[in-house]
Amino acid sequence: MQRRLGTTARADRFYDDQMLDHLNERMREFVGQQEMFFLATSDRHGECDNSFRAGPPGFLHVVDERTLVYPEYRGNGVHASLGNIEENPHLGILLIDFFRSRVGLHINGRAEVVEDAEIRRAVPDLPVDSVPGRRALVWVRVTVEEAYIHCAKHIPHLQKAPKGTPRDWGTDDHRRKGGDFFGVAEGARGRAADHRPNHEPTAPDDRPAPVPAAGPPTPQPPAPQQSTQQPPAPRTPDPEPASSEPVPPAPGGELVPAGAGLPDADDPTAWQALAERILARALSRGEETEQARYTDWFG
Repeated sequence: MQRRLGTTARADRFYDDQMLDHLNERMREFVGQQEMFFLATSDRHGECDNSFRAGPPGFLHVVDERTLVYPEYRGNGVHASLGNIEENPHLGILLIDFFRSRVGLHINGRAEVVEDAEIRRAVPDLPVDSVPGRRALVWVRVTVEEAYIHCAKHIPHLQKAPKGTPRDWGTDDHRRKGGDFFGVAEGARGRAADHRPNHEPTAPDDRPAPVPAAGPPTPQPPAPQQSTQQPPAPRTPDPEPASSEPVPPAPGGELVPAGAGLPDADDPTAWQALAERILARALSRGEETEQARYTDWFG
């Protein structure tokens, strides 16, 4: 593909300048600061799976320059990644710092599943969580084979939500974890009902109402009189003051001026004008040079 797309020289420079077969000091520090990563595995047939892992800083634990370990929690019980690792030990890890450096780190290597007691004998300083849902069932030990940067060019700059939000990390509450967000379980129940013989009801609420026995009509209470008093007019919320914080970087790395705020949500013309200004600034910068494309972040 490099020959076909004419990028062989660029790729060779990247291999020479940015790729290691171990984690250097800066990479190890970067790993220890991250609270999440993306995990790629495949089974023995090459069928791929991509998953997400999260925990407190350091949960992806650096043992040495060639070894990492991370815990596997209870989850949904499917254990797709662990099953793949048992069949095919190759895996890929992608860590991205969305909040500070906006730089990513790729780590490729070989993995093995290790029991909790065994890994603690080898690495005694691993943390122990008292909450059952956050207690490791097993660990994955990764032998590093490749490590290289993911440059910041297309990584968005995000901001952490304050603590105490409905999605605090580590909850076991079904609704706070997202519940049936995509309606899959609801759809499955509907499909099961459609295939039930004669569509028989399964709950009292689905049954037709009983026919009342014959007899004198039940007296009904008089209907409430219609009030002539008008309800109070809804209060119009005060407009929010323009934020003094800069808007996240626009394409090309430039900021919308601090205090400028964003167009009104119901004004598509203003949004289009803002997008065109941002695009014009990005195009005016031209293509970045090869030296700027891969900043020597990890030394």
